[in-house]
Amino acid sequence: MHKVLFPAQFDNAMTYGYIRVSTDAQNTENQKMEIQKFCAQNNMSVDFWVEDVISGTKDPSFRKLGKIIMENICEGDLIICTELSRLGRSLLMIMNTLNFFQEHGVLVWTIKDNFRLSDDITSKVVSFAFGLAAEIERQLISQRTKVALERAKKSGIHVGRRKGQKSSHYKLTPFSSYIIEEISAGRSISSLAKEFNVSWDTVKNHLARIS
Repeated sequence: MHKVLFPAQFDNAMTYGYIRVSTDAQNTENQKMEIQKFCAQNNMSVDFWVEDVISGTKDPSFRKLGKIIMENICEGDLIICTELSRLGRSLLMIMNTLNFFQEHGVLVWTIKDNFRLSDDITSKVVSFAFGLAAEIERQLISQRTKVALERAKKSGIHVGRRKGQKSSHYKLTPFSSYIIEEISAGRSISSLAKEFNVSWDTVKNHLARIS
């Protein structure tokens, strides 16, 4: 049985119950009941429930996870979910999310896989590993992007708006498939914007055109 040690150090610490399902056809009640049962067994209670009905491939900034929890959490808060996969579909997305919580002194507990992110030395080592792995993955993505750009140039694909064209061709048009794949894997818009040396709005507008 796990006791709430770290949150008790903060008088105003909040406990969030986070639930995510991919479609409206799926029921959130099973996850909620599982979290409630866990809390009852550990003499805990959830202060605030957050339910997302959205694919885990979506970046947290597009989910309530980012819009509510990540924007409002404070040091000492606790987030409980049934399993790590509720936080995201890709390993990179999950690592980045956990690293964010670790840096803000927030606990994350999962029930099924018994994961505990807290303020102990083990969690700090895990957080360092998450951060390092995420950085390596970002570098690999950067290398793949550069290779893709070079391959496009060698193949005669024009990068940038063609002369005389105002709406049918854009700088990111040749990389639409790649961009969709990266976004689906959990990569952020700002990261893609940096790789293509364009603004955040440029990537966002391109996604709107091709979605």
